[in-house]
Amino acid sequence: MFTRTESFREFTRLYPIVSIIIAIHLGLYFLTILPIFPNLWFFENLSGVNLYIMEGDYWRLLTPTFMHSGFSHMLFNSFSLVLFGPALERMLGSGRFLFIYLLSGLIANIATLLLEPLTYTHVGSSGAIFGLFGYYIAMIIFRKNMMSKQNSQIIITICVISLIMTFLQPNINITAHLFGFLGGFLLGAIPNFNKKELSDSIQSTANWAGTKKKSISFQSPMKTLIWAVIIILSILGFLSQR
Repeated sequence: MFTRTESFREFTRLYPIVSIIIAIHLGLYFLTILPIFPNLWFFENLSGVNLYIMEGDYWRLLTPTFMHSGFSHMLFNSFSLVLFGPALERMLGSGRFLFIYLLSGLIANIATLLLEPLTYTHVGSSGAIFGLFGYYIAMIIFRKNMMSKQNSQIIITICVISLIMTFLQPNINITAHLFGFLGGFLLGAIPNFNKKELSDSIQSTANWAGTKKKSISFQSPMKTLIWAVIIILSILGFLSQR
């Protein structure tokens, strides 16, 4: 469920929203390092700055979700989305997945505005990614038949580690992490959220995954090790939100 075996073309076709978000991450990052805009224009105009939001820059409640403080921050958050976004996009459909992702990020940024000082500045997609984790946890609690026990254990373990590290790492937007997670959880807990369609989509995902089983079974130990390293780096990366 969380191991990617698709080619680049298959990935972009099956998970268009995840692909578009990652493309935005890359595009904005390269625009911040190219010498075509003076004085870090994108950071000055798209970062989450509470004072500027209070003065009317309301777009800053959303745009920080796509901005990152550096290459490693952007890369690891994008890895996190590659690992944990596709399964949910496949299960929910592109429209609902985008709604959950953006709303979780928005909730995280609104909470940051309300609870952090006016001088507080932040960027990063961690709030939205924690929203995906929250949604997964809601599925595990309220729709136990929709995820296997193994995948549920993986998500729970990663969530626990991530939430603990949120309080241990310096320069973390703790508010965004917690409220992004809470937002995703509440969205996932909504009863009768197109439950039949979701079940059909999950069954479709399971059937599609079955066609990939042969290729997965022939993965080398080295490839498995590489994916384990990527998962660990991804967790550390989205915990570095400023």
